[in-house]
Amino acid sequence: MSDHDLSRRELLALSATFGSAFLATQGLAQEPKAGAAPKPSDAKPPAGKRYAMKKSINLWALPYPQKMTLKECFQLCKDAGFEGVEVNYALEGDLSPDASEAAIKQIGEMAGQIGIAISGVCSFLFWPYAFTHEDPERRKKGVELAQQMIRAARLLGTANLLVVPGSVYAPWIPDEPPVAHDVALERATAAVKSLIPLAQQNGVYLNMENIFANGFLHSPQEMNAFVDGFASDRVKVHFDTGNIMQYHFPEHWVPQLGKRIQNIHLKEYSKKVHEFNLNPFRLLLDGTTNWPAVLAALDAINYRGYLTFEYFNPFPHWPEAIVYHTSDAMDRMLGRKS
Repeated sequence: MSDHDLSRRELLALSATFGSAFLATQGLAQEPKAGAAPKPSDAKPPAGKRYAMKKSINLWALPYPQKMTLKECFQLCKDAGFEGVEVNYALEGDLSPDASEAAIKQIGEMAGQIGIAISGVCSFLFWPYAFTHEDPERRKKGVELAQQMIRAARLLGTANLLVVPGSVYAPWIPDEPPVAHDVALERATAAVKSLIPLAQQNGVYLNMENIFANGFLHSPQEMNAFVDGFASDRVKVHFDTGNIMQYHFPEHWVPQLGKRIQNIHLKEYSKKVHEFNLNPFRLLLDGTTNWPAVLAALDAINYRGYLTFEYFNPFPHWPEAIVYHTSDAMDRMLGRKS
Protein backbone atom coordinates (compact mmCIF):
# COMPACT_ATOMS: atom_id res chain seq x y z
CA MET A 1 0.00 0.00 0.00
CA SER A 2 1.41 3.37 -0.98
CA ASP A 3 2.03 6.06 1.62
CA HIS A 4 0.80 9.64 1.56
CA ASP A 5 0.39 12.59 3.91
CA LEU A 6 -3.07 13.71 2.87
CA SER A 7 -5.47 14.71 5.63
CA ARG A 8 -8.90 13.21 6.13
CA ARG A 9 -10.41 16.50 4.99
CA GLU A 10 -8.43 16.43 1.74
CA LEU A 11 -9.44 12.84 1.06
CA LEU A 12 -13.09 13.57 1.73
CA ALA A 13 -12.99 16.54 -0.61
CA LEU A 14 -11.27 14.54 -3.34
CA SER A 15 -13.72 11.68 -2.86
CA ALA A 16 -16.71 14.02 -3.12
CA THR A 17 -15.39 15.38 -6.39
CA PHE A 18 -13.92 12.31 -8.11
CA GLY A 19 -15.45 9.35 -6.26
CA SER A 20 -13.85 6.85 -3.90
CA ALA A 21 -13.43 4.22 -6.63
CA PHE A 22 -11.32 6.55 -8.73
CA LEU A 23 -9.22 7.51 -5.72
CA ALA A 24 -8.61 3.84 -4.98
CA THR A 25 -7.13 3.40 -8.46
CA GLN A 26 -4.76 6.24 -7.69
CA GLY A 27 -3.59 4.69 -4.42
CA LEU A 28 -5.22 7.43 -2.37
CA ALA A 29 -8.13 5.62 -0.72
CA GLN A 30 -6.54 5.00 2.63
CA GLU A 31 -6.63 6.61 6.03
CA PRO A 32 -4.39 9.66 6.38
CA LYS A 33 -1.42 9.70 8.69
CA ALA A 34 -2.01 10.65 12.29
CA GLY A 35 -1.44 14.32 12.92
CA ALA A 36 -1.95 15.33 9.29
CA ALA A 37 -5.06 17.42 9.90
CA PRO A 38 -4.92 20.81 8.17
CA LYS A 39 -4.20 23.85 10.22
CA PRO A 40 -7.08 26.29 10.52
CA SER A 41 -6.50 29.69 8.97
CA ASP A 42 -4.90 32.02 11.47
CA ALA A 43 -5.39 35.11 9.32
CA LYS A 44 -6.77 37.84 11.54
CA PRO A 45 -6.78 41.61 11.19
CA PRO A 46 -4.31 43.29 13.54
CA ALA A 47 -5.87 44.29 16.86
CA GLY A 48 -7.34 47.77 16.57
CA LYS A 49 -6.60 47.97 12.85
CA ARG A 50 -8.82 50.47 11.04
CA TYR A 51 -8.78 50.52 7.24
CA ALA A 52 -9.08 53.91 5.53
CA MET A 53 -11.38 52.74 2.74
CA LYS A 54 -14.87 53.97 1.92
CA LYS A 55 -18.16 52.06 2.08
CA SER A 56 -20.37 51.87 -0.98
CA ILE A 57 -23.21 49.68 -2.26
CA ASN A 58 -24.55 48.97 -5.74
CA LEU A 59 -28.25 49.70 -6.31
CA TRP A 60 -28.83 46.17 -7.63
CA ALA A 61 -29.04 45.14 -3.96
CA LEU A 62 -32.17 47.30 -3.61
CA PRO A 63 -35.62 46.84 -5.23
CA TYR A 64 -35.17 49.78 -7.61
CA PRO A 65 -37.14 50.81 -9.59
CA GLN A 66 -39.87 48.28 -8.81
CA LYS A 67 -40.50 49.27 -5.19
CA MET A 68 -38.22 52.20 -4.40
CA THR A 69 -37.32 55.49 -6.06
CA LEU A 70 -33.77 56.68 -6.51
CA LYS A 71 -34.26 59.21 -3.75
CA GLU A 72 -35.53 56.54 -1.37
CA CYS A 73 -32.56 54.32 -2.24
CA PHE A 74 -30.05 57.10 -1.66
CA GLN A 75 -31.64 58.02 1.65
CA LEU A 76 -31.71 54.40 2.85
CA CYS A 77 -28.06 53.91 1.97
CA LYS A 78 -27.14 57.14 3.73
CA ASP A 79 -29.17 56.20 6.83
CA ALA A 80 -27.48 52.80 6.94
CA GLY A 81 -24.06 54.44 7.05
CA PHE A 82 -22.77 54.23 3.48
CA GLU A 83 -20.54 56.94 2.09
CA GLY A 84 -21.20 56.11 -1.54
CA VAL A 85 -23.62 54.38 -3.86
CA GLU A 86 -22.93 52.85 -7.29
CA VAL A 87 -25.65 53.53 -9.86
CA ASN A 88 -26.53 51.45 -12.92
CA TYR A 89 -27.00 52.73 -16.46
CA ALA A 90 -29.91 51.04 -18.28
CA LEU A 91 -31.70 51.28 -21.63
CA GLU A 92 -34.57 53.16 -20.02
CA GLY A 93 -35.34 54.88 -16.75
CA ASP A 94 -33.77 57.58 -14.59
CA LEU A 95 -30.25 56.87 -15.82
CA SER A 96 -30.44 55.93 -19.48
CA PRO A 97 -30.15 57.33 -23.01
CA ASP A 98 -33.69 58.67 -22.52
CA ALA A 99 -32.59 60.91 -19.63
CA SER A 100 -31.55 64.47 -20.43
CA GLU A 101 -28.23 65.84 -19.28
CA ALA A 102 -30.09 68.11 -16.88
CA ALA A 103 -31.98 65.18 -15.38
CA ILE A 104 -28.81 63.15 -14.92
CA LYS A 105 -27.08 66.11 -13.31
CA GLN A 106 -30.02 66.44 -10.92
CA ILE A 107 -29.49 62.84 -9.79
CA GLY A 108 -25.96 63.70 -8.72
CA GLU A 109 -27.15 66.86 -7.02
CA MET A 110 -29.89 64.93 -5.20
CA ALA A 111 -27.31 62.46 -3.90
CA GLY A 112 -25.19 65.37 -2.70
CA GLN A 113 -28.11 66.96 -0.89
CA ILE A 114 -28.81 63.65 0.88
CA GLY A 115 -25.14 63.45 1.80
CA ILE A 116 -24.02 60.42 -0.19
CA ALA A 117 -21.53 60.29 -3.07
CA ILE A 118 -21.92 58.50 -6.40
CA SER A 119 -19.03 56.04 -6.19
CA GLY A 120 -19.27 54.94 -9.80
CA VAL A 121 -21.41 54.00 -12.79
CA CYS A 122 -22.04 50.36 -13.64
CA SER A 123 -24.11 48.76 -16.43
CA PHE A 124 -25.43 45.37 -17.49
CA LEU A 125 -25.52 46.67 -21.06
CA PHE A 126 -21.89 45.67 -21.59
CA TRP A 127 -23.19 42.09 -22.01
CA PRO A 128 -25.86 42.34 -24.74
CA TYR A 129 -23.83 45.07 -26.47
CA ALA A 130 -20.38 43.65 -25.84
CA PHE A 131 -17.33 45.24 -27.46
CA THR A 132 -16.44 41.71 -28.60
CA HIS A 133 -19.86 40.69 -29.99
CA GLU A 134 -19.99 38.89 -33.35
CA ASP A 135 -22.58 41.35 -34.63
CA PRO A 136 -20.80 44.57 -35.70
CA GLU A 137 -23.98 46.59 -35.06
CA ARG A 138 -24.05 45.33 -31.47
CA ARG A 139 -20.39 46.28 -31.05
CA LYS A 140 -21.09 49.74 -32.47
CA LYS A 141 -24.01 50.29 -30.13
CA GLY A 142 -21.90 49.08 -27.21
CA VAL A 143 -19.33 51.79 -27.88
CA GLU A 144 -22.07 54.42 -28.29
CA LEU A 145 -23.62 53.40 -24.97
CA ALA A 146 -20.22 53.55 -23.29
CA GLN A 147 -19.78 57.09 -24.62
CA GLN A 148 -23.10 58.05 -23.06
CA MET A 149 -22.04 56.44 -19.77
CA ILE A 150 -18.83 58.50 -19.75
CA ARG A 151 -20.83 61.69 -20.08
CA ALA A 152 -23.32 60.48 -17.46
CA ALA A 153 -20.49 59.79 -14.99
CA ARG A 154 -19.24 63.35 -15.35
CA LEU A 155 -22.75 64.76 -14.87
CA LEU A 156 -23.24 62.60 -11.77
CA GLY A 157 -19.98 63.86 -10.28
CA THR A 158 -18.07 60.58 -10.32
CA ALA A 159 -14.79 59.74 -12.02
CA ASN A 160 -15.49 56.00 -12.18
CA LEU A 161 -17.06 54.03 -15.03
CA LEU A 162 -16.98 50.25 -14.77
CA VAL A 163 -16.21 48.74 -18.18
CA VAL A 164 -16.64 45.08 -19.11
CA PRO A 165 -14.03 44.84 -21.89
CA GLY A 166 -15.57 41.82 -23.57
CA SER A 167 -16.26 38.13 -23.56
CA VAL A 168 -15.18 34.97 -25.31
CA TYR A 169 -18.26 33.14 -24.07
CA ALA A 170 -21.02 33.70 -21.55
CA PRO A 171 -22.56 30.44 -20.24
CA TRP A 172 -25.85 32.18 -19.50
CA ILE A 173 -26.22 33.12 -23.20
CA PRO A 174 -25.82 29.66 -24.80
CA ASP A 175 -27.17 30.72 -28.20
CA GLU A 176 -24.44 33.31 -28.72
CA PRO A 177 -21.47 31.93 -30.70
CA PRO A 178 -18.12 31.97 -28.89
CA VAL A 179 -15.48 34.45 -29.97
CA ALA A 180 -11.86 33.41 -30.47
CA HIS A 181 -9.47 34.85 -27.87
CA ASP A 182 -7.35 36.78 -30.35
CA VAL A 183 -10.44 38.25 -32.00
CA ALA A 184 -11.91 39.23 -28.63
CA LEU A 185 -8.65 40.91 -27.65
CA GLU A 186 -8.47 42.83 -30.93
CA ARG A 187 -12.08 44.04 -30.69
CA ALA A 188 -11.88 44.94 -27.00
CA THR A 189 -8.64 46.83 -27.52
CA ALA A 190 -10.04 48.84 -30.41
CA ALA A 191 -13.21 49.73 -28.50
CA VAL A 192 -11.47 50.87 -25.32
CA LYS A 193 -8.87 52.80 -27.29
CA SER A 194 -11.64 54.70 -29.10
CA LEU A 195 -13.13 55.77 -25.75
CA ILE A 196 -9.96 57.18 -24.18
CA PRO A 197 -10.17 60.72 -25.70
CA LEU A 198 -13.74 61.17 -24.47
CA ALA A 199 -12.84 59.79 -21.04
CA GLN A 200 -9.91 62.21 -20.86
CA GLN A 201 -12.15 65.11 -21.87
CA ASN A 202 -14.71 64.24 -19.16
CA GLY A 203 -12.25 63.37 -16.40
CA VAL A 204 -13.51 59.80 -16.18
CA TYR A 205 -11.59 56.57 -15.61
CA LEU A 206 -12.39 53.53 -17.76
CA ASN A 207 -12.09 50.79 -15.16
CA MET A 208 -11.78 47.30 -16.67
CA GLU A 209 -13.63 44.68 -14.60
CA ASN A 210 -12.49 41.10 -14.17
CA ILE A 211 -15.47 38.83 -14.88
CA PHE A 212 -16.27 35.23 -14.00
CA ALA A 213 -17.01 32.66 -16.71
CA ASN A 214 -16.39 34.99 -19.67
CA GLY A 215 -13.19 33.30 -20.84
CA PHE A 216 -11.37 36.62 -21.19
CA LEU A 217 -8.58 38.27 -19.16
CA HIS A 218 -8.64 35.43 -16.67
CA SER A 219 -5.40 36.16 -14.84
CA PRO A 220 -3.83 39.25 -13.26
CA GLN A 221 -1.02 39.03 -15.80
CA GLU A 222 -3.50 39.21 -18.69
CA MET A 223 -5.39 42.09 -17.09
CA ASN A 224 -2.18 44.02 -16.46
CA ALA A 225 -1.00 43.54 -20.05
CA PHE A 226 -4.37 44.68 -21.38
CA VAL A 227 -4.54 47.80 -19.22
CA ASP A 228 -0.89 48.75 -19.63
CA GLY A 229 -1.13 48.33 -23.39
CA PHE A 230 -3.12 51.57 -23.68
CA ALA A 231 -0.40 53.64 -21.97
CA SER A 232 -3.14 55.93 -20.65
CA ASP A 233 -3.86 57.11 -17.13
CA ARG A 234 -7.56 56.91 -18.02
CA VAL A 235 -7.55 53.09 -18.25
CA LYS A 236 -7.55 51.40 -14.85
CA VAL A 237 -8.99 48.29 -13.17
CA HIS A 238 -12.30 47.78 -11.41
CA PHE A 239 -11.36 44.77 -9.31
CA ASP A 240 -14.19 42.44 -8.30
CA THR A 241 -13.22 40.18 -5.40
CA GLY A 242 -15.97 37.65 -6.13
CA ASN A 243 -15.69 37.32 -9.89
CA ILE A 244 -12.54 35.22 -9.84
CA MET A 245 -13.27 33.22 -6.69
CA GLN A 246 -14.44 30.10 -8.51
CA TYR A 247 -10.85 29.19 -9.38
CA HIS A 248 -8.73 32.01 -7.93
CA PHE A 249 -8.26 34.07 -4.75
CA PRO A 250 -8.63 37.86 -4.62
CA GLU A 251 -5.78 38.30 -2.16
CA HIS A 252 -3.47 36.89 -4.86
CA TRP A 253 -4.68 39.32 -7.51
CA VAL A 254 -4.47 42.52 -5.47
CA PRO A 255 -0.66 42.72 -5.10
CA GLN A 256 -0.21 42.04 -8.82
CA LEU A 257 -2.79 44.56 -10.01
CA GLY A 258 -1.44 47.11 -7.54
CA LYS A 259 -1.91 50.78 -8.38
CA ARG A 260 -3.95 49.91 -11.45
CA ILE A 261 -6.93 49.33 -9.13
CA GLN A 262 -9.16 52.41 -9.26
CA ASN A 263 -12.39 50.97 -7.85
CA ILE A 264 -13.56 47.75 -6.22
CA HIS A 265 -16.56 45.46 -5.98
CA LEU A 266 -16.44 43.88 -2.54
CA LYS A 267 -18.45 40.83 -3.54
CA GLU A 268 -18.85 37.72 -1.41
CA TYR A 269 -18.59 34.26 -2.95
CA SER A 270 -18.94 30.70 -1.70
CA LYS A 271 -16.72 27.99 -3.16
CA LYS A 272 -19.24 25.49 -1.79
CA VAL A 273 -21.42 26.19 -4.83
CA HIS A 274 -19.99 25.22 -8.22
CA GLU A 275 -22.33 26.75 -10.79
CA PHE A 276 -22.01 29.21 -13.64
CA ASN A 277 -24.74 31.49 -12.33
CA LEU A 278 -25.33 34.06 -9.61
CA ASN A 279 -26.13 31.58 -6.80
CA PRO A 280 -22.56 31.43 -5.41
CA PHE A 281 -22.65 35.17 -4.68
CA ARG A 282 -23.67 35.71 -1.06
CA LEU A 283 -24.23 38.41 1.50
CA LEU A 284 -20.99 39.66 3.03
CA LEU A 285 -19.38 37.19 5.47
CA ASP A 286 -21.63 34.34 4.28
CA GLY A 287 -19.06 32.93 1.89
CA THR A 288 -15.55 31.53 1.76
CA THR A 289 -13.58 34.72 1.02
CA ASN A 290 -10.55 35.25 3.26
CA TRP A 291 -11.48 38.85 4.02
CA PRO A 292 -8.63 39.57 6.48
CA ALA A 293 -6.15 38.60 3.75
CA VAL A 294 -7.98 40.62 1.09
CA LEU A 295 -8.13 43.76 3.23
CA ALA A 296 -4.49 43.41 4.23
CA ALA A 297 -3.54 43.10 0.55
CA LEU A 298 -5.52 46.22 -0.34
CA ASP A 299 -3.97 48.12 2.54
CA ALA A 300 -0.51 47.04 1.41
CA ILE A 301 -1.01 48.72 -1.99
CA ASN A 302 -2.36 51.81 -0.18
CA TYR A 303 -5.84 51.50 -1.68
CA ARG A 304 -8.06 54.17 -0.17
CA GLY A 305 -11.02 54.22 -2.54
CA TYR A 306 -14.52 52.77 -2.44
CA LEU A 307 -15.41 49.20 -1.54
CA THR A 308 -18.76 48.63 -3.25
CA PHE A 309 -20.91 45.68 -2.28
CA GLU A 310 -22.60 44.18 -5.34
CA TYR A 311 -25.57 41.82 -5.02
CA PHE A 312 -28.28 40.88 -7.48
CA ASN A 313 -31.19 39.58 -5.39
CA PRO A 314 -32.99 42.21 -3.29
CA PHE A 315 -35.11 40.73 -0.52
CA PRO A 316 -38.80 40.62 -1.50
CA HIS A 317 -39.70 41.65 2.04
CA TRP A 318 -37.87 44.18 4.23
CA PRO A 319 -35.25 44.86 1.53
CA GLU A 320 -33.57 47.35 3.84
CA ALA A 321 -32.22 44.39 5.81
CA ILE A 322 -29.59 43.73 3.15
CA VAL A 323 -28.44 47.34 3.26
CA TYR A 324 -28.11 47.43 7.05
CA HIS A 325 -26.48 43.99 7.23
CA THR A 326 -23.93 44.97 4.60
CA SER A 327 -23.13 48.25 6.30
CA ASP A 328 -22.65 46.51 9.64
CA ALA A 329 -20.47 43.79 8.11
CA MET A 330 -18.29 46.38 6.39
CA ASP A 331 -17.93 48.36 9.60
CA ARG A 332 -16.56 45.24 11.28
CA MET A 333 -14.31 44.39 8.34
CA LEU A 334 -12.88 47.90 8.24
CA GLY A 335 -12.29 48.05 11.99
CA ARG A 336 -14.97 50.68 12.63
CA LYS A 337 -16.88 48.35 14.90
CA SER A 338 -15.76 45.41 17.04
